[in-house]
Amino acid sequence: MKALKGTWAIVVAIFFVLVYLIPLNGRLLWQPDETRYAEISREMLAKGDWVVPNLLGLRYFEKPVAGYWFNNVSQWLFGDNNFAVRFASVFSTGLAALLVFALAWLMWKNAHRAYLAVLIFLSMFLVFSVGTYSVLDPMISLWLTAAMVSYYLTLKATSVRGKLTGYVLLGLACGMGFMTKGFLALAVPVIAVIPIVIQQRKIKELLIYGPVAVVVAVLLSLPWALAVAQREPDYWNYFFWIEHIQRFAEENAQHKAPIWYYLPILIAAVFPWLGLLPGSLLKGWRERAQRPELFFLLSWVLMPLIFFSIAKGKLATYILPCMAPLALLMAAYAEDCVAQLRTRVFKANAVLNGLFGLVGIAALLLMVLGLLPNAKLFTPDEWPKIVFGFVAFAGWLMFAVISARKNAQRWAWAAACPLLLCLLIGYAIPQQVIDSKQPQNFIRANLPVLSQSHYVLTDSVGVAAGLAWELKRSNILMFSQKGEVSYGLSYEDSRSHYIRDEDFPQWLEQARKQGDVSLVLQLSRGEEVSQNLPVPDSMTKMHRLALLWYKQLP
Repeated sequence: MKALKGTWAIVVAIFFVLVYLIPLNGRLLWQPDETRYAEISREMLAKGDWVVPNLLGLRYFEKPVAGYWFNNVSQWLFGDNNFAVRFASVFSTGLAALLVFALAWLMWKNAHRAYLAVLIFLSMFLVFSVGTYSVLDPMISLWLTAAMVSYYLTLKATSVRGKLTGYVLLGLACGMGFMTKGFLALAVPVIAVIPIVIQQRKIKELLIYGPVAVVVAVLLSLPWALAVAQREPDYWNYFFWIEHIQRFAEENAQHKAPIWYYLPILIAAVFPWLGLLPGSLLKGWRERAQRPELFFLLSWVLMPLIFFSIAKGKLATYILPCMAPLALLMAAYAEDCVAQLRTRVFKANAVLNGLFGLVGIAALLLMVLGLLPNAKLFTPDEWPKIVFGFVAFAGWLMFAVISARKNAQRWAWAAACPLLLCLLIGYAIPQQVIDSKQPQNFIRANLPVLSQSHYVLTDSVGVAAGLAWELKRSNILMFSQKGEVSYGLSYEDSRSHYIRDEDFPQWLEQARKQGDVSLVLQLSRGEEVSQNLPVPDSMTKMHRLALLWYKQLP
């Protein structure tokens, strides 16, 4: 296919390698998310169990299994390293980008616009920050994108066979989405297509062919759904009520936030293309009648955004599926502006990117000068990291200037704004952040002690997952805090994995007869190790992580 060849294909491929592949091993795993997903897949591979997710040897029912399968295959192919942990997210983002290209081609038969949409998509702040981070959101975003592309195929199909094919693909995408993140994958596509169905008067068609997608989704997910129910009868009860009803709707929902939460998130998410956001949305609305494909994209953006805004539980990553249609809207809007010689929007976009770069440089400068007393992140000997930070934001500013040159004819260079930031961020993280949020550094520094300890305990699930991942052992015990493994610890056969504060001295007395004991504590800012704990034989502290070591007693 000729559209896949040429300069634009090379540019997009180089951008993908520089932003999405090269930086993966350049930074340590963040806790709690990355250490959690790394360890769950490591345990699944070690046990050969691809049905029931476990974390720290405990039942972990917060998500279905398909996302872990992606991570399992990645670790199986590339080994136990940070590249493998993150590659599934990168792979999913790359497939989503191919779907963006395919949908743009279906809509406009314009290779330049399709490549432009892909470049905009891959360079969006939310897309590359989450797409190079080990979470399940890039995978669910992939399946939701696939579902919407499949539905577009049904709208364009003129034969029964074509419509059936589209609905079968829709069912497959929804089924995989369901097995990645649950019922959300079924709700979001339905919500997104309701205005489209009404506008294009496709209600009858949806009623006729929609059951095909439902049947396909059920048939795809049923084998695993039955297998996990047979192995763990309480799985679906916990997953439905706790992970769906409570998380999104009840008063005690996790991550509660106000209804306007996603407005500032959306503004940050689309950088370096913020200048195109208002015009793209307005264009989709104003031309909804004469250009139904733009209304299709607009509904895909706004309906999920409204849905997640109404839900009580919110996270920034939930709106990742909105980025693909936004990129397509922006590509169409940008090309129309170029055709009409309207350069003001590109100049405004360049100014916004320039301000972003200047703000980053100014913030670093104020920290260096000590004018931000509550933001003393760097120590004096970390000046190389500060230099990397300056270079990253200076690069953002430089490409903003380039995008404004020659009356903004080079506006597409805005895509390069985050390039140096992505390449250098792993080398600019302050040590105190590393020692509190990236436990691999602390664990590796104390590996001889930890690896020889018969018992290893910690009060943080994220740190526990990091310990399990680095030590290649799942029997890390929880001390004082249960956190997100409280459900797994509620089972009778898992009670011994948790040690209460008040029980620790007596437990320690017995445990030291069997071998060394290591207790890793994650401290709050400014907190010291409690004096109520038994006196250790040695203690190592690195910022907000502390290791208390108790030698084996005869």
